[in-house]
Amino acid sequence: MIVATYEDADARLLLRLLDTPTVAPLERGEADPPPQLWEAQRDYAAAAAELGFEVVHHGAAVPGDLTGDDVPLSVRRAVDKQPGFLESQPSLVLRLGGRVGVRDTVMFNVHLDTVAGFEPASFDGTRFIGRGAIDAKGPTSALLPGIRAALATEPALGTEVGVLIQVVSGEEGGAMGTIGTRRLVGEGFVGRLNVFCEPTRGRYLPRATASMTASVLVRGEDATDDRPECGHNATTLLGFLASHLSLALTENGAEGTVCIAGLRTGPLHNRVYGSGELLVNMAYDSTPAGHRMGARLEGALHEGLQAFSARFAARATFARAAADAESVTRLRWLKRGLPVLAASDPWCEALLERDVGLERWPDDEPAFTCDAIWMDGVPDTFTVVLGPGDLAANHAHAEGEFVDLSDLEDFAGSVAQTLVSFCRARQNGAGGSG
Repeated sequence: MIVATYEDADARLLLRLLDTPTVAPLERGEADPPPQLWEAQRDYAAAAAELGFEVVHHGAAVPGDLTGDDVPLSVRRAVDKQPGFLESQPSLVLRLGGRVGVRDTVMFNVHLDTVAGFEPASFDGTRFIGRGAIDAKGPTSALLPGIRAALATEPALGTEVGVLIQVVSGEEGGAMGTIGTRRLVGEGFVGRLNVFCEPTRGRYLPRATASMTASVLVRGEDATDDRPECGHNATTLLGFLASHLSLALTENGAEGTVCIAGLRTGPLHNRVYGSGELLVNMAYDSTPAGHRMGARLEGALHEGLQAFSARFAARATFARAAADAESVTRLRWLKRGLPVLAASDPWCEALLERDVGLERWPDDEPAFTCDAIWMDGVPDTFTVVLGPGDLAANHAHAEGEFVDLSDLEDFAGSVAQTLVSFCRARQNGAGGSG
């Protein structure tokens, strides 16, 4: 494996990125500062320019880019109701070398937007701490020393073989890449080999799940706590449905990953809330599995409503809710129909394992969701997810998120070896067109 040194300039870049607030607008809370994604991307472009990278695209999506049923409802609503929503979330494309064909290009995709909870950055000489340290500002910064080491080893890089870096917004917050990565892929900023930089403990993962989100809505009438029988008790109804769906969707043999998420009715003690919402998120690893899971949810919801009516019909306090349960409840899909990545390419896989020395993510270990889904079906390409650290162990999306310098250097070495191995294979005529 090529040794790639993470230099002081790389550390300073990462600390600047960590100190630049880039909370995704769909994630942003009242305490979070406005996102400075334009500034963060310009800072990164300036650092990449020292290696010879040029900016070939830097701009935000426009409403016309967000067509199709696979655009989450939360994104469509934000475009309509949040001024500056799209304009504040640009995406950047950097290119090393002149334009070469897809078959002679390696593309890296990184994202600089983060979840909520901005934290000041710190570095003690061995560990970086800050929001986005592992997901994914740390991996973003480590690309540059990896490319620098590859350039020092293989002169064909940047001449015969090109490198693209997509630096996107809209990965976090449930946007699912629809305002960043989807658009860039559609415009052809892809390579023969495409690497999406997310934590995988240094193993290459040729799969990415997608997820769909269901909203179970109750729209009934409120009541005072002195006459609870007069209302449609959405808290009791949705609580019952949450329990029912938890069991029905996770029975033995159930597909995918199910998360019974938020339940909201109201905060006060002295009233019956007649309206509320229950959210259910489901991740799937194939399009047919997604269809089956959606149908299973719809069936389980119908059964749950019938069970609630039967269980509570004789209870005067809940009789109205029991009688009207089906008429005041409806299912709305907030997100559905997203693609799934399940890549296979013997030549690229052999390159990564034999020449680069990477371990494959075990086929029986669940994958996760990321922007790599948008590479599904792109011809003559192969796509993997690869990065340092672990989402859980490194506290991604949580207080104290961190990445270790040693992991960044190991990842940079993997980047360097991947680029050099790809260059030499293409020089030898290996790899074909797809």
